[in-house]
Amino acid sequence: MWSESIKFIGANDHTLDLFENQYPLEYGVSYNSYVILDDKVAVMDTIDIRESEAWLNTLKEELNGREVDYLIVSHMEPDHAANIDTLCKLYPNMKVVGNATTFTMINNFFEIDGLEQKKHVVKEGDTLSLGKHTLQFYMAPMVHWPEVMMTYVPEEKVLFSADAFGKFGTLDVEDDWATEARRYYFNIVGKYGMQVQTALKKLSGLEINVICPLHGPILTENLGYYLNLYNTWSSYQPEEDGVLIAYATIYGHTKEAAYDLKKMIEATGQKVKILELNRVPVSVAIGEAFRYSKLVLMSSSYDAGVFPAMELFLLELSHKNFQNRKVAIVENGSWAPSAGKTIKSYVEKWKNIDLVEPVITIRSKAKKADEEKLEALAKTI
Repeated sequence: MWSESIKFIGANDHTLDLFENQYPLEYGVSYNSYVILDDKVAVMDTIDIRESEAWLNTLKEELNGREVDYLIVSHMEPDHAANIDTLCKLYPNMKVVGNATTFTMINNFFEIDGLEQKKHVVKEGDTLSLGKHTLQFYMAPMVHWPEVMMTYVPEEKVLFSADAFGKFGTLDVEDDWATEARRYYFNIVGKYGMQVQTALKKLSGLEINVICPLHGPILTENLGYYLNLYNTWSSYQPEEDGVLIAYATIYGHTKEAAYDLKKMIEATGQKVKILELNRVPVSVAIGEAFRYSKLVLMSSSYDAGVFPAMELFLLELSHKNFQNRKVAIVENGSWAPSAGKTIKSYVEKWKNIDLVEPVITIRSKAKKADEEKLEALAKTI
């Protein structure tokens, strides 16, 4: 363990299938919580009600008979705050530490006896001494709720980062950090890039050796890698030079054209990723769209608009402030192609988009003339 005084007391949830009841989880998720053992004892957040028993047992084992003096509430989302009332009842002399917005939200979720006497309200830059450890508080509103705050312990150069730098997946699963961290970031925090940038500027003045997020592994090495990725993501810049082809097909003809285009682009030496929007979770497609510098949107027409899987993807990209990309559109329609117009109505509202013109129209199945247009598109993008 990297610290003798800071103990991990979180839990893995292997059975949760949908995070926030919408994002599919192949490998579950961790709920992270920590306890700092000093002259005073501070618990850094609780966890989701689903794993309360395991969390309480681990906490009691680490306390070894001691009382909890402070509960630091970094974030009021129920997967981190579900046990606040429970802890208040177990340790009636415990102080609850949060900012003004935190306590508004606590009252939304709980009716805690004597909360006014338990409150310890902090603001930007305030400190709290535990003895050998000092807690310094930094507000991070909208990363990704308005009450979020981060806590820095200068003596050990540890940052408790709330939901920032978290990822999907339990802690006993080994995978590429960036893949699930990227999907987690853009689907949950992606809309709030400006606020993340503000938080990163605050953190830039701190010497950080360890990052303790509320989901995913504790980060102890190569911290510049994670910080740089967050800077790239929150400034809406591409992570890689490459093309994502996202397509929605009914009978497979748009799929055929998409794979033809993929080969054509690859022949130019460009990296290409291809996704069928009907067959991957939209959260996966969102993460990949933000990863690459270029996006090709290919869809069948449907009900005088665009195929539903494509429209959902476009809607979610709009919600997450998709921007700073080169985008091309390919529509398919048998009698009245409409997908291109609908797709374009979304794309034109995005910021700093280099839209490749013209929109390519395929009528049912790509012919030789269509292949020539796709070849030209491959060279352009």
